Amino acid sequence: MALQQLTVLGATGSIGVSTLDVVRRHPEHFQVYALSSHSRVAELRQLVLEFRPQVAVVATAEQATWLQRELAELAPATQIAHGADALVDIASAPEVDQVMAAIVGAAGLLPTLAAAKTGKRVLLANKESLVSAGQLFMDAVREHGAELLPIDSEHNAIFQCLPAQWQQRQRGDLSASGISKILLTGSGGPFRETPIAELTDKTPAQAVAHPNWSMGQKISVDSATMMNKGLEFIEACWLFDAKPEQIEVVLHPQSVIHSMVQYTDGSVLAQLGQPDMRTPIAHAMLFPNRGTSGVEPLDFASIAKLEFLTPDFDRYPCLKLAIDACHDSQEACTLLNAANEVSVAQFLAGHIRFTDIAKVNGEVMMRGSDIRIASIDDVLALDQHGRAMAQQCCTANQG
Repeated sequence: MALQQLTVLGATGSIGVSTLDVVRRHPEHFQVYALSSHSRVAELRQLVLEFRPQVAVVATAEQATWLQRELAELAPATQIAHGADALVDIASAPEVDQVMAAIVGAAGLLPTLAAAKTGKRVLLANKESLVSAGQLFMDAVREHGAELLPIDSEHNAIFQCLPAQWQQRQRGDLSASGISKILLTGSGGPFRETPIAELTDKTPAQAVAHPNWSMGQKISVDSATMMNKGLEFIEACWLFDAKPEQIEVVLHPQSVIHSMVQYTDGSVLAQLGQPDMRTPIAHAMLFPNRGTSGVEPLDFASIAKLEFLTPDFDRYPCLKLAIDACHDSQEACTLLNAANEVSVAQFLAGHIRFTDIAKVNGEVMMRGSDIRIASIDDVLALDQHGRAMAQQCCTANQG
């Protein structure tokens, strides 16, 4: 494997940190070209000192000035830039071979799309690229010869369980490969056994306390509502050329089996492993080869049981909203994603209740929009429209 130049979008988040841990284990394969961080600038400073990237990108001019001053003598060769255009630049730079797209939310859409349009290996951990702009994004991947590899543990598990000929094509009719169904697993989050009547009063601290995974706050809340699984359902349709009826969500509280693929001959292939994101990250970065990730293999003797349950839509209305949006249209998916980003932020800020997240998301979907997606500008316009509607709904639900 030739030395790969890597851009990490969202280097100080949980995925970015895990990615750089894999880089440390494979210095013969990877060199960091660029790193970005939205708010953890002090942490980015330390990463620049360790990895010596050519470029480091932050959100604001003020942050850039601080970082430039801090690194002027310690890392003078690293260029400091800021803003959305700089993210696009480091994702599409000609020197770059792989881009880890790990910026959470719609802010990651444009740089991830830029990486696809310049034919990179895109390591996709940004859900919004497919949830909000699935057709446009997949068209860019095909048109520009990009290689799209999923980083979400569930999608990476599915990819690993697909036939080699499907992996090599990266697209194609699942049924033609003997596949009858994709089984998308989810833990059910921290409130899986909480009486539904008690969910209203759950706090942000309780919602982010995931029983198995260590994740950022937004993704942790999405796991508690199972919106995360709903967004993954939409992603899976695009990633694997699947129809909604070819995907089934299964609750698996232990998070040992990360997802499964069911074949027409009755076989079911499952990918198992520790709940550690370094496994899918290392798989995608080194694909089609394999190498160390720093994750210990499973000790099967210590696994007491593996449970599988059908999700209850009364407990997880956000999951039902996402599946309905997937059946409906791209516009419905874009609106739902925008609304959810706002409602989760409002919940984390203490402005609305836990159960208001689904209420707000549902209200935005019900209102809909006249905007139809034909370009990335339409996606961004619809995203902003959805956010504005969600903010209005959150204000109405406060108190």
